[in-house]
Amino acid sequence: MQFFSDLLSNKILVASFFGWLSAQVLKTIIYVLVNKEFNPERLTGDGGMPSSHSATVMALVTSACYYYGAGSFEFAIAGVMALIVMHDAMGVRRETGIQAKVINNMMDWFQELDSDIPAEEKLKEFVGHTPLQVLFGAILGVIVGFIVCNLY
Repeated sequence: MQFFSDLLSNKILVASFFGWLSAQVLKTIIYVLVNKEFNPERLTGDGGMPSSHSATVMALVTSACYYYGAGSFEFAIAGVMALIVMHDAMGVRRETGIQAKVINNMMDWFQELDSDIPAEEKLKEFVGHTPLQVLFGAILGVIVGFIVCNLY
């Protein structure tokens, strides 16, 4: 039981979790407003506005800075990890989403031609983020991190 108590009292972990949660909820709301339909996958899925990856790691960075200071190794580790995660979200993961969209379109086209290619499950197209999605996720993470550190 001490393990769970320790987890819930870890303010940096709690801030990171709320960074992720707030981004996922906002992402779902924005999706509903834009597409006029609710997609439950948006609550836990990747991609979209704002980036939950960015919100999570920036809440981590903000809380590490708040509790340990900008000169600490905790802040340094969190900051380097945040840069890697956000760069990856805009780079490799975004390209993967673009490629998935192209492959899904090709598979639809082959199906229309009555090709003998078996129908596969569609690839996930919401995988990465645009720079704007990453930026707004990062801003959200800083705000959430600051709020959690001051309220929790």
